[in-house]
Amino acid sequence: MKKFSVTSSILSSSDLAEFVREKYAFSPNTTCRLLKAGINHTYRIDNGDETFIFRIYSYNWRTKEEITEELKLLLLLKQNDISVSYPITDKFENLINAIDAPEGLRYSVLFSFAKGHKVLNFSKDTHFEIGKLMAKIHKITKGLELRRIKYSPEILLNQSLNHIQHFLSENTEEMQFLIATRSVLEKELLNANHNVLRNGIVHMDIWFDNLNISDENEVTLFDFDFCGNGWLCLDIAYYILQLYSTEKDEIERAEKIKAFYKGYETIEKINDEEKRLIPFLGVCMYYFYLGVQCNRFENWSNTFLNEVYLKRFISVLIKGYYEKKN
Repeated sequence: MKKFSVTSSILSSSDLAEFVREKYAFSPNTTCRLLKAGINHTYRIDNGDETFIFRIYSYNWRTKEEITEELKLLLLLKQNDISVSYPITDKFENLINAIDAPEGLRYSVLFSFAKGHKVLNFSKDTHFEIGKLMAKIHKITKGLELRRIKYSPEILLNQSLNHIQHFLSENTEEMQFLIATRSVLEKELLNANHNVLRNGIVHMDIWFDNLNISDENEVTLFDFDFCGNGWLCLDIAYYILQLYSTEKDEIERAEKIKAFYKGYETIEKINDEEKRLIPFLGVCMYYFYLGVQCNRFENWSNTFLNEVYLKRFISVLIKGYYEKKN
C-alpha cells in the first residue's frame, strides 16, 4: 500500500507535552493543549502555576533566520520595558527548537503568557493605551531593519492579487474590482512623499486578537509572526481598519479612533502624509491578508475558503471600506 506524504499536520498535544518537559526541564505533570490551528499552531503549556504559549510554525512558512529576527525584535522590546509576549530559552539556552513533523522540519518557540484576556470591544481608555503602546514600539524600531520581508506595493498588492487569482476567476465582478482598485492604490503608494514617511520595523497585525488586556487595563501585545520592514503607518492603518470592522456605531467608533490617535501622539507624531495614506494602506492590508489566506490554503483547507467567501470578503469588506474611506 502506497504511503502518502503530508502537507500539513496537527501534532499530538500529549507528545508535545513530553517534548517541552524534556527540552525545558518542566515537571512531569506539565500539560499541553491546542488553542488554535492556522498558519501556525498555538498550544497552551501549564507547568505547575506557570503558563506559557508554545508556537509551532507551519512547514515552509518561516525560515530559521526569519524566526531568529522575530525573536531578536521581541527581546529588544522586552529590554526596553515594552509589554510583549517574549521567547523563553530551553535548558540549553536555545530559543528555537526543530520538530520532525510528518510533512518535514518545523520550528517551535516557547513564549511567555500574556497577562489578561482578549476583548472584542473595549473602552476609549484602552484604545488610548494601545495607541501609546504602538507608538512606543515605533519609537524604538524607527530606522531599524530586520532580515525579513519589506512590505512594498509589490508585496501588498501585486503578489497578493496573484495568490487570490488562483481561487477566483478574473471574469468575476469582484476580481475586476480588485484589479481596477489595485492600480489606484499602487499609484497612491508609489507617488507618496517618501521623504517624510517614517520607516522601520512593523508588526503588521495589531488588533484585538493579538492583544491581552488585564483587569487593570494593562495591554500586552503578542504574535509578531508578520513583523517586517516598511512604513510605520502600516500598523496604524491596520488598526484603524480593524476598528471599522469591530465598531459598528459610527459615533462611538470615531471617539475610539480619536482616543487611539491621541494616545499614539503622546509618544510619536503622525505627519500629514501618513494620515493621508492611512485609508489607502488599510485597503492594501485587506489585499495582503486575503492573499495570505489563499497562499496558505493547505493550512486553512476547510469550507470557508471558497468562491462564496471570497466574493463576500471583497464586496462587503474590501469594497465597503474602500468606498467609505475614499
